[in-house]
Amino acid sequence: MDCQVIFQPSGRRGTVKKGSSLLEAARKLGVDIESPCGGTKCCGKCKVKIDEGYVDELSAETHISHVSQLTENEKDRLQPQEISENYRLACCTQIEGDILVFVPEESRSTQQVVLETGKDRVLRVNPAVRNYFVEMIPASLEDHRDDSERLKTALLDRYSHLDKELSIDYTVLLSLPVTVRKGKWSVTATLWKEQVVIALEPGLVEATYGVAVDVGTTTVAAYLCDLTTGKVLQQDSMMNPQIRYGEDVLSRITYGMNDDNGLAILHQTIIEGINTLVTRLSKAAGINVEQVAEMVLVFNTAMHHIALNINPCYVGRSPFAPAVRKSLDIKARDLGISIAAGGNIHCLPVEAGFVGPDNVAVLIAEEPHKQEKRRLLIDIGTNGEIDFGNKQRLLSTSCATGPALEGAQIKFGMRAAPGAIEKVRLDPVSLEPQYKVIGEADWFQPSQTIKAKGICGSGIIDIIAEMFKTGIIDPTGKFNMQQTSRRIRRNANNKPEYVLAWSEETSIGSDITVTQGDVREIQLAKAALYTGAKILMKKWGTDQVDSVTLAGAFGSYINKKSALVIGLFPDCNLDNVVAVGNAAGDGAKIALLDKDKRVEAQEVADFVQFVETAVEPDFQSQFVQAMYFPHGKDTFPHVQHILDTIPTVKHSK
Repeated sequence: MDCQVIFQPSGRRGTVKKGSSLLEAARKLGVDIESPCGGTKCCGKCKVKIDEGYVDELSAETHISHVSQLTENEKDRLQPQEISENYRLACCTQIEGDILVFVPEESRSTQQVVLETGKDRVLRVNPAVRNYFVEMIPASLEDHRDDSERLKTALLDRYSHLDKELSIDYTVLLSLPVTVRKGKWSVTATLWKEQVVIALEPGLVEATYGVAVDVGTTTVAAYLCDLTTGKVLQQDSMMNPQIRYGEDVLSRITYGMNDDNGLAILHQTIIEGINTLVTRLSKAAGINVEQVAEMVLVFNTAMHHIALNINPCYVGRSPFAPAVRKSLDIKARDLGISIAAGGNIHCLPVEAGFVGPDNVAVLIAEEPHKQEKRRLLIDIGTNGEIDFGNKQRLLSTSCATGPALEGAQIKFGMRAAPGAIEKVRLDPVSLEPQYKVIGEADWFQPSQTIKAKGICGSGIIDIIAEMFKTGIIDPTGKFNMQQTSRRIRRNANNKPEYVLAWSEETSIGSDITVTQGDVREIQLAKAALYTGAKILMKKWGTDQVDSVTLAGAFGSYINKKSALVIGLFPDCNLDNVVAVGNAAGDGAKIALLDKDKRVEAQEVADFVQFVETAVEPDFQSQFVQAMYFPHGKDTFPHVQHILDTIPTVKHSK
């Protein structure tokens, strides 16, 4: 039996099978509902409201009885008032009849602010794909050679450095007779690595194009480059369309395993996303997608497997072995990627486990393996990746920071989108806050157009640091309920929280708070990151860091002083803590423009020593100490002047 479903305010509607969850229905009908856990019933972000009454569009009544009974999970995650107003969790609620569903603003996926830019770098232009113009000897009754032989002979005669075993891609053969005659036997051949003709155009064509793509767990950034000049012609980005199936890689691996067509759906979803970006880039540059001859892809290991349609389930299980580590060259047509049919897709190598080609891209961009300084490189995302060392020795690891640092698993957390609180500061005496939301130029004013909707990663780091600095929370993360401020209170569940924005200041009609649970989530995330860094340093044989490099969007937007105050990474001179933007995207562009960097990428992947920190004997003790703000034992000389001003917290007995 099918049931009719309408989602508002989007107006999306359709029929779904009785017994389907509201989240499944939303996915089917193209309604984006926040579900960071991927529908595993553990985040509480997919709140929806069941409307009641007669609905003209349904020609029927909609009622709360048309969905399944309230679950214990929902009772734990919804407020009593929400339950009384027919709020449900989309992942827990099955459809039993025709229904009208309202998706409140806090549950709607919004367009995230995606970091596309890295830092200014000098790029060497030495691409794997080049154009070669030739004038062929026309066919005649006296010369019975075939067209392909004429083309190869013309190329080898004029360009002696080309591979003597030169071949022609099958897709080029399909149009070869027409192309050479259209060009009156003068053509431009596009060759990959001087070995294979992958495209052919009539006449003289100078420009050839490539696209570099950084496929992140949350976002996808793409860059259209002129392979003859090295210039980035256009750049574009989008939310990773797989986000509806889970915010983190384990959620997506689980979806791929549990759903009969899960892997196929995930694979097709990201391929369609990449094709959308290629189409938009090409249109903006005034070229056809068929003129794009090569693409370089970087991603974490799970995204690598899914994009290539390789079963990722064993990447998510101990010992986390990938299906393939080496770099790959794949025909675009084999993946369904819409560039030249004979075009090449190059994937940088996997390091190990969850440390994938995106980390290799960061390394070839930042080149710590060529330097004397002991550098700590941190790419903070849903899965944190850490490198430490120099040209003598380089170590790497991954740590499960989880999506908390990007806003998920936080009560009012959200992605970096308009309305997200991104900066916070507290008055040390009154404990009153000032905050800035994305989309507004200045600190909050009651008259501003964009109201607060939630808190993104950089705002979360700021508010936790400010709460620690002002004594609202102590080094263990516990709230100090002795503070006299109207903003420190207990919620309906008798748990302490700090009110960052009153309901009248928000667009969601409720107070935006930071709870004890939120503090714990940040402690777990920052402890994972800090512990990973410390174990690498210990393995390397030092307790000193010469510099800290923060890569990725999160690292570019956070306040580095706030990050150090809470102990997100080991102590370092703040002048030597630098953000480099989307270094993975930069590495992808570098590999696209310089084929020698691909060789270096494989060498670096082989040079780096992966450390599985979770199996280290002192991991648990290190982790416990890193849960403290800023740390249970380690000192922080470079922010000690701030730590010395923090009031001593005395808890009531």
